[in-house]
Amino acid sequence: MSSQVLIRNARPYGEGDPVDVLLGDEQILAIGADVAAPTDAVVIDGAGQILLPGFVDLHTHLREPGREDTETIDSGSAAAARGGFTAVFAMANTDPVADSAVITDHVWRRGREVGLVDVHPVGAVTVGLGGTQLAEMGAMAAGVGQVRMFSDDGKCVSDPLLMRRALEYASSLGVLIAQHAEEPRLTDGAVAHEGPTAARLGLAGWPRAAEESIVARDALLARDAGARVHICHASTAGTVELVKWARTQGIAISAEVTPHHLLLDDSRLETYDGINRVNPPLRERSDVEALRRGLADGVLDCVATDHAPHAEQDKCCEFSQARPGMLGLETALSIVIETMVRPGLLDWRGVAKVMSERPAQIVGLDDQGRPLEVGEPANIVLVDPDAEWIVRGHDFASISHNTPYEDMTLPGRVTATVLRGRITARDGNVFPLDGGR
Repeated sequence: MSSQVLIRNARPYGEGDPVDVLLGDEQILAIGADVAAPTDAVVIDGAGQILLPGFVDLHTHLREPGREDTETIDSGSAAAARGGFTAVFAMANTDPVADSAVITDHVWRRGREVGLVDVHPVGAVTVGLGGTQLAEMGAMAAGVGQVRMFSDDGKCVSDPLLMRRALEYASSLGVLIAQHAEEPRLTDGAVAHEGPTAARLGLAGWPRAAEESIVARDALLARDAGARVHICHASTAGTVELVKWARTQGIAISAEVTPHHLLLDDSRLETYDGINRVNPPLRERSDVEALRRGLADGVLDCVATDHAPHAEQDKCCEFSQARPGMLGLETALSIVIETMVRPGLLDWRGVAKVMSERPAQIVGLDDQGRPLEVGEPANIVLVDPDAEWIVRGHDFASISHNTPYEDMTLPGRVTATVLRGRITARDGNVFPLDGGR
């Protein structure tokens, strides 16, 4: 296969007349009308579609090691490439937990072998996610995987003294702490948003304050430690207001929102279907609207999928026993189009900002989220904004099928993903390196 790729008739950021974009030597070589290319170059007809920088997901669960029956680095990378992602951050709640360089280096190496997406390991903040002893963050940051973000996601670092020490340590290492904001004493036994719907359905309620109290606490701890803190999966209107306030105080805080919290609300729980159980829970419609406004206004920095594959038996059960989490990699763009682009809250430059540029900046990736300009890294996604498709979980690249969007008709679709000048996905097909299984 030629080392060069020519994308004809594409519109960078959806603006202006279509142009040709030539990729080679891992970078963008030329942009313009009627760009010449070698005769053996791979040519993609952009057909007036939209060209964006490849997406970056700060919050992905790839389940390897330990739950390869639900997802692997291979299958998760394929899902990411099909969804337009060129970099993902794999959370630490694996089995064994990614709390040492042995595990984080394995995740990094395996991602490179597959070669569909840059898989950046997230290291655990505490040993075994136990919340009592800090993990060897320095060793993981210095390892082959060069861990740049740490999180106990799935569990909150609830001890304020331990969190303060983690922030101080992270500041000295130049890495980021990403907090799963949930005061566990307020959520014991909780399975659904605390409100009228949960009360009527007899489901144990999960108050907004469980999230918001930790967001407020950690903002203050980050202020005193001179550190940065990142809020995972913001889900309430109060969290948006708290992040906004923290910024006015000069606190270095960032926050992400998931596609499912932008689209779905707790009215979905009427069926008691475990597919809708997620952590944090689906909130009320007023929270959904506040999250959309927060993303549009830049209070919430980015979209992160919280892609969480689960086996069928872990979802097809009593709601309170269902494992929390939803698939997200292959539907993220479509949900952003549906909730943010169609209502006019974001244009395509805005999509590039929240799905590529800001997440790359938050974790300091200098080769992702870059402008579509000559000399920049050739990490690119081509999007057909006019496509519509029906979600079928069994058609996904993921091993698991736990999508809450089953049978929905969604707008927009990724037609090609390019990682460092190499096509990784095209028209639903993926092209791993020889290391792919």
